[in-house]
Amino acid sequence: MSKKSCKPCPQKPALTTRPLLSVRQADALESVFKVLANNTRLRMLHALARAGHLCVGELADELGMKPQAVSNQLQRLADRGIVEAEREGLQILYSIVDPCVLTLLDQGWCLTEDAQGRTSERLESAAS
Repeated sequence: MSKKSCKPCPQKPALTTRPLLSVRQADALESVFKVLANNTRLRMLHALARAGHLCVGELADELGMKPQAVSNQLQRLADRGIVEAEREGLQILYSIVDPCVLTLLDQGWCLTEDAQGRTSERLESAAS
């Protein structure tokens, strides 16, 4: 298989220099977040990020799910252009094709850990 590597995102203007999101742009962004706002899909993406590529059966084993359920969730990610399937012999391997997703997952995880730390600090200072 010719393993495709995620190419870096093309350089984009800084968020603070972009014009305010239009309603259409906000709707598109909301759609992306809705697809990602699912713990099964987030776990799938993390498994794919760690492995590079996996078939449905491997993902199902990794997540402790039935292959049909994994396949359904992969289709949602594929419909958004986040993952793609590539045939290798009898297997179909899935991989992340949008490198922005990796950055977003990493930043989301960072936000989660940082928020937990701030919450713990607030609780500790309120208790003392």
